[in-house]
Amino acid sequence: MNVVLGVGGGIAAYKAALLLRLFTEAGHDVHVVPTDSALRFVGAPTWEALSGHPVSTTVWDDVPRVPHVLLGKHADLVVVAPATADLLARAAAGLASDLLGNVLLTATCPVLLAPAMHTEMWQNLATVANVATLRARGLHVLDPASGRLTGTDTGPGRLPEPEEIYAAALDLVAPVVASEPSTAQDLAGRRVLVTAGGTREPLDPVRYLGNRSSGRQGVALAEAAAARGARVTLVAGAVEVPLPESVTVVRVESALQMRDAVLAAAPEHDVVVMAAAVADFRPAAVADHKIKKTEGSDEAPVVRLVRNPDILVEVVENRGAGRAPAGQVVVGFAAETGDADSSVLDHARAKLARKGCDLLVVNDVSAGKVFGRDDTEVVLLRADRADRADSVGVAVPAGSKTKVAEAIWDEVVALIHELST
Repeated sequence: MNVVLGVGGGIAAYKAALLLRLFTEAGHDVHVVPTDSALRFVGAPTWEALSGHPVSTTVWDDVPRVPHVLLGKHADLVVVAPATADLLARAAAGLASDLLGNVLLTATCPVLLAPAMHTEMWQNLATVANVATLRARGLHVLDPASGRLTGTDTGPGRLPEPEEIYAAALDLVAPVVASEPSTAQDLAGRRVLVTAGGTREPLDPVRYLGNRSSGRQGVALAEAAAARGARVTLVAGAVEVPLPESVTVVRVESALQMRDAVLAAAPEHDVVVMAAAVADFRPAAVADHKIKKTEGSDEAPVVRLVRNPDILVEVVENRGAGRAPAGQVVVGFAAETGDADSSVLDHARAKLARKGCDLLVVNDVSAGKVFGRDDTEVVLLRADRADRADSVGVAVPAGSKTKVAEAIWDEVVALIHELST
């Protein structure tokens, strides 16, 4: 995807470098177009090194290529972060006094503006009118975050975190999976249990064994289910994102704590989605004091591990024993990598057969994919179709985890209807 990243002249310009890295690490081609003021905060060498493209603020560079027209016309997405009060005003007026102004006038793709400024500037009637004008023209203007601003000021006007801007940008251009985010209340009256995040298995009062799960997908699933009318319980381990206020949250830390919470709640829910990354093993013994190294010795303690219970299998077994609502749907997740003998899907099909769940969401996590990122792509494998020779599952294209959550719920809703007819 061809992305133009516009950068306004605000102190938050340094965060745009992190946003740029999110785009480039996902394989997108990014041209950075700063304003002259932006270069007073972050210099051109930084943008050029991170993007791999030369940087200019003026229409007078490389004139034969007509960059002031080509950049906007060829872009699949334009993101401006930070969008200062001055930049918003010039965009609303349609001014083309620099290269970024020309890009905004020539772009026919989605445009996302992420404002950042002091609270008084954001709330000024001039800025309010400019934002309304831009939104009326079809540009997407995020609301700024609230928090610490320059100096000791706090309030609305803070640039949203790069991960939030990135996710919002992907939502504008991600391929439609099954439909736009559902506005139908097709889960109304349903009770949904979702697990999210990683577990932490204690070694001593200070240390633990953990994993790289951020909890983003589980939280997105909980939010999407609530938006579709479900009553949602979210069992959350270690997560890196805010937990939604629209659901009932049960906090846990270890795999055993998550097991207790899930098995206690599952019999009261119509759908159970095990999106958490539960540790397969835990230390056999937990020290009651911090394990100390021995000075002058290179010896390290040996940690013996034992297997954690398989929560997903236990949920399925309880359902089979009649300890669940009729027609309960159980969804598992499989974070897989391929190897010399089997592909990711081969491993996933074997796991689906072992677990006995109705739907398996398969992530290819090779080379650091998925974990901690805002975008993902998955394959949905259904148990009732897994033995068909032509079954390769439903491939959900790369997109934000919110979009993927919607696709998962579309499949779950279809399963609910099939089981009830």
